Amino acid sequence: MSSQIPKPVAAARSSGLLFLTAANLGLAPQALRCCPLPRTQHTTFKTLQVFLIALILFFTVSSASAATLDVGQGRRFDSIQSAIDAAHDGDKIRVNAGTYSGNLIIKKRLILEGANNPVLRGDGAGSVISIFADGCAVRGFTIEHSDGDLTREDSGILLKSSNNVIEDNQLRDILYGIYLFSSRANTIRSNRIHGRPELEEGDRGAGLHLWNSPDNIIEDNTISETRDGIYVQSCNGNQMRRNRVTKVRYGLHYMFSDANVFEDNFFSNNVAGAAIMYSNRIEFRRNAFVHNRGFSSFGILFQECNQLKAEDNYFVDNATGIFMEALRESSFRHNTIANNDVAIQMFSSADGNVFTENNFVDNLSPLQLIGRNTNTKWSENGRGNFWSDYDGYDLNGDERGDLPQKIQNVFEYLEGNHPRLRIYLDSPAAKAMAVAEKTFPILRGSGEVDSAPLMHPVPAHYEFSDARPVQRMNAGLMISSIMLAAVAGFVVWTNQRFRAR
Repeated sequence: MSSQIPKPVAAARSSGLLFLTAANLGLAPQALRCCPLPRTQHTTFKTLQVFLIALILFFTVSSASAATLDVGQGRRFDSIQSAIDAAHDGDKIRVNAGTYSGNLIIKKRLILEGANNPVLRGDGAGSVISIFADGCAVRGFTIEHSDGDLTREDSGILLKSSNNVIEDNQLRDILYGIYLFSSRANTIRSNRIHGRPELEEGDRGAGLHLWNSPDNIIEDNTISETRDGIYVQSCNGNQMRRNRVTKVRYGLHYMFSDANVFEDNFFSNNVAGAAIMYSNRIEFRRNAFVHNRGFSSFGILFQECNQLKAEDNYFVDNATGIFMEALRESSFRHNTIANNDVAIQMFSSADGNVFTENNFVDNLSPLQLIGRNTNTKWSENGRGNFWSDYDGYDLNGDERGDLPQKIQNVFEYLEGNHPRLRIYLDSPAAKAMAVAEKTFPILRGSGEVDSAPLMHPVPAHYEFSDARPVQRMNAGLMISSIMLAAVAGFVVWTNQRFRAR
């Protein structure tokens, strides 16, 4: 008996595959039926048709083979690690509510998903979850109780693979929150990380720690009580968006990392909102650095950086709004620097930077310059900055002041080189010295001048609601400082006259 398939049956099967192929490609079946072709084109078309059918069958089989493994009381698996061991690449492990003890090691491409916020409690040795396979996802858990060795990267989640998604988790009682170790192209989203406040700051790990891990997306995370909020070392091309970081050392800390972008983040109540060190071509926009106060505290700190771009940021109610040492060829545009003790602390090593169309509002001191002068440009294309204490005028109505704005008065210049005078910065005596200096110049200060000050603030929209009220020196302390400030001013003036002789 012949094994050859009857022609009507073969035609029907061919027609069925044709309809299946057309449906999966979103085409009408007629689109794959053509009028007769020459032999060579006919062969090419047949090859393409076979390839498309094989591709569709491959994805159909792959999709059908992915399984969901349930973990929990009365389920097939009562431990997560046993489900991981039984799973195949592409499977989902669904963990039901409860507390599950023990560390997890993932070496397969899996989705680990919590239902009703199960708790993963580590055994206190190493990291709670360690992921070595690419393409994994972990979402929907409370993760707690890692070990405490900084040198072993003990973490809530330790990533040593790439293309993973870590989202919607709560991490607590952990040394590092999420540690990316040579791990690229991950998405870390909507996690809440709370460190170990009982430890000294230097003994904690970072909330998010990235080492040699480029091209990641870090967004919508909330971090507190860790050493640094987000620490980034030797990582290029990362994007940080809409994260909120409080009560840490540095909210965001870059070291030797280039071409990163951070936008729409909120940093408050830290030693420094952000610290950017030894990094180039960083861009940051629409971030808020609010109420970062304490000994040597800053809204943002720059050290040995080049070609940065800052736009539409807010530096509000910090001890120092912006600290700049060896920052070069960088631009600041449309930022608001308000209610800080010192708006900008700048070393003379800062070189070739541009400030234009920024708002400087109600800072005790607009500039503290360490050294004599810099070559900072305080205006560009005829547009300077808005200064709330500008007392000039605009006779020709071009919305720019007709008189330049001298950015430092004599007391601010002295305070930059004699930091102990800061206590008198907002005292009546300091203000009297500033007025007297304008009328009868007796000391040579810095040459920092905005030649085109703006008469009106640059429009800005503050989207963050957590700003703390501004705290100023109380009236009693201010009054009690008058005599001491006057004596300090007189002594400095006397010394200058003596040296002139």
